Amino acid sequence: MKQSVITGRPWLITDEEGRLIDDIDTDQIYHNAHLAVTDPKEMAKYALGNLKGWEDFPTKVRPGDILFVGENFGAGSSRQHAVDCFLALGIGAIVGKSFGAIYKRNAINSGLPLIEVPEIPLEELRGVEGVAVNLETGEITGPGGRLIVRGKPMSQVALEIYRAGGLLKLAVH
Repeated sequence: MKQSVITGRPWLITDEEGRLIDDIDTDQIYHNAHLAVTDPKEMAKYALGNLKGWEDFPTKVRPGDILFVGENFGAGSSRQHAVDCFLALGIGAIVGKSFGAIYKRNAINSGLPLIEVPEIPLEELRGVEGVAVNLETGEITGPGGRLIVRGKPMSQVALEIYRAGGLLKLAVH
C-alpha cells in the first residue's frame, strides 16, 4: 500500500522573477507535438517541455520530488499525457493553489496526489532540501517536522484511488 506521507525535494515552478506561474495549461505541461507517444516512460522526457525556462526539467528531477505550482495548474484540454509524464518521472505529489477541473480529475483517477494550498510560502520553501506532504492532513512540513503550510487534505475517495495505484486498479480490487 502506498504511504500517506510523501517526502521529496521541492520544485517551485516559477517564472524569471521567482513567482509561481499561474495558468500552466496541458500544452505547456506536455506539448501536442508528442501526442503520438504512447509509452509512458517516453512521455517522461517531454514533461514541462513547452514551458519557458523549464524545458530541461526531466533531466533534473528525481523520483519522489514534489512540485509546487500556481493557480489553475493543468488548465485546458483533457490531455492524459500531462498527468502520465509526471507519473513516469515518479513525481511524488503536486501542491498547487488550484488545479484545472479536468486535470484534477485525471490526476486523481491516475493516482497522482494533488494537494490544494491557498497560499504557498515560497520564501519558506526556497533552499529547503526536502519536504513531507501528508495527504491525509494536507500538512506540508520541512526539516525537523516544522510546519510550512497547511493545505486541503485529499478526500477519502481520492486517497483510496491513490493507494490502489489508480481508479482502474481500484476497480479490480
